[in-house]
Formats: sequence, structure tokens, C-alpha cells
Amino acid sequence: MYRIGELSALYDIKADTLRFYEKHGLLSPSSRSDAGYRLYNHSDSEQLKFILRAKAVGFSLNDIAELLSIEVDKTNRACADVKGLVDTKLEQVEAKLAELQHFATSLKSLSNTCCGGHDSAEHCSILEALESSDKDIIAEKEHHHFAQSGRKD
Repeated sequence: MYRIGELSALYDIKADTLRFYEKHGLLSPSSRSDAGYRLYNHSDSEQLKFILRAKAVGFSLNDIAELLSIEVDKTNRACADVKGLVDTKLEQVEAKLAELQHFATSLKSLSNTCCGGHDSAEHCSILEALESSDKDIIAEKEHHHFAQSGRKD
């Protein structure tokens, strides 16, 4: 049996993290000592390892709760349930990557318009582009760039 400090040290996390997982229904101590200390067994330790691995690959707490519910009822659940969760997460990550790529392209475009000199920022091209009444000047430049490179938005 592990006390909360021992289990948290085993996985190099804070005891507060275990309490957080308990609060959100992801992990429960198997018992409590006479003094009220949380006690975790080997199975709890394995469940924590599962939670930490799932978190490390990007699953949210809700996703992890769903994965755990499948884990404890494997015989009545299908691999398709798990694959569906993974595929949904993958789509979310790919959308986020596309959004980050959009940000990077926009920032590069802004950076390339500026000389970066030590003169007054009164006529800074970056500030002018951001203040522009043109709705989406950066996106238009990107669209033009994508059109020239043959890529689609």
C-alpha cells in the first residue's frame, strides 16, 4: 500500500495532483488508514500510470474518464469506442496545428513587413497592418501566398 506522498513520489507528481484526480473521479484510494490517510494499492498505481500516459498524449480529463470507463468494462465495449476517442482527439490536434500554422504564417508576414530599425514606431508597418481598416489584411496575404504555392487554405 502507498500513502499519497509515496505514490506521488513514485510518479514524480505532486500529492495535489492525486487529490485533483480524485476530485474529478479519475482515481480513488482503495482505503484509508485509521488516521484518515489515503492508501493506494498496486491497482491504483497502475490506474494512475494509465491516467498519466493518457494525459501525456493529449487526452483531456473527460477523455481520460471515458477511457477509464472503457478500461474497467472492456468485455462490454468495442475497440471502435477507443479508436473513436483517439480519432476525435487526433482531429482536434490537427485542427490546432493548422491554427498554429496560420498564426505562424501571419506572424512571419507581419515580421517580414518591418525593418526592425531603431527609428520611431510612428510609421511601423506591423502596427499599421494591425490598425488597418482592411478586415483581414494578413489572411489576404496568406491566401495570396497559398494560391501562389498551390496550397489550399
